[in-house]
Amino acid sequence: MKMLLQVRQAAMLPWYAAQLFTGTKSFEQNPVIASRRMNQWGLHAARVRHAYRLALARRRKLTRMIPADDREAFDRDGFVLRPGFLPPQQFAALLDEIRAYRGPLRETAEGDTVIRKIALIGPVLARLPTLDAVLRSVAWRGLIRYVGGRNTEPMVWVQSILRHARPGPSDPQAALHADTFHPTVKAWLFLTDVAEDAGPFTYVPGSHRLTAARLAWEQRMSLLARDSANTETRQGSFRIDPADLPALGLPPPRAFAVPANTLIVADTFGFHARGPSAGASLRVEIWAYGRRIPFLPLAALLPWTTAALGWRSVVWWKIGDLREAAGGRKNPWRQRTGGSAFDPAAAETPSPGRGSPTGHNKDMRDLDQMPPEPRGEPAPALSSQTQV
Repeated sequence: MKMLLQVRQAAMLPWYAAQLFTGTKSFEQNPVIASRRMNQWGLHAARVRHAYRLALARRRKLTRMIPADDREAFDRDGFVLRPGFLPPQQFAALLDEIRAYRGPLRETAEGDTVIRKIALIGPVLARLPTLDAVLRSVAWRGLIRYVGGRNTEPMVWVQSILRHARPGPSDPQAALHADTFHPTVKAWLFLTDVAEDAGPFTYVPGSHRLTAARLAWEQRMSLLARDSANTETRQGSFRIDPADLPALGLPPPRAFAVPANTLIVADTFGFHARGPSAGASLRVEIWAYGRRIPFLPLAALLPWTTAALGWRSVVWWKIGDLREAAGGRKNPWRQRTGGSAFDPAAAETPSPGRGSPTGHNKDMRDLDQMPPEPRGEPAPALSSQTQV
């Protein structure tokens, strides 16, 4: 058995090593990324530093896409806040269309929180013409592209966040964290008012910058991540205690209690979280994320469209259905038919199965990287005979 394990480790090493040049971040699934010796020598810190420098270079090529005041706000804070993003009449039309929409959607759970998504494939966008126009607008595209450092489309969903909607542990996304080791973009166009005690988006201003203190923290975390008690940290989304922010020269988190029709576009290399919710709450939003291979210098990559990216979600969900039907792990994304983004939580929304990432993070892969290694048991640690 030990010999077979060593053979498997040796056979997989080229694959694990190749993933160093992608956005792969899991310290649990990739023993090269998790190697204590390599990280003592600075492997993780080098990936962080190089990816950050390339992101800055790509953004410099896209400065013309947003106004100077937005650019200054982002460079300072790590986010752009746009209250009243759409003209009132256009926002009212958008809200009416999404409230009226009934069709297939998916739900999953993160702790006691339910996440609902409507994939924006072509037939869905045809029923939501106002949303289609918003996603094609210069204002939307410019902000997403500049913050993400890519002149490409993000993935976009109509998303609902239902807090305290089911029995379960606390929401893992309520802890301050960075999504990954490199700059990336997420955007929220809120369709509902967000109260301060109803799970607001929370962000640490200025935490998107790679300072010497942040790089040293990344180095320390890389030595602890593989054996962390926190699942998300082991997957490469490092958690941070608010008490540790001053040591990094950072201010307290800012919670965004905002009215509907507010747009926030943020670099989620910065520390952020879902804020606490005093009771059951519903937040509905147009939610986008763009995460590409961080080590490519080009600002423009594959010419994906919103609808094509929407089909990627549908395909992944269908693969999960087929795997479950074949007797495999239960698909954490449950299909609902005829539902609305504004409906209450369904009675049965399962948690992710053993060996899988959280339901939310199932979609959080680089949009143009190589396919991930099949999920299952975590990759074994390298033996003392297999040094990296």
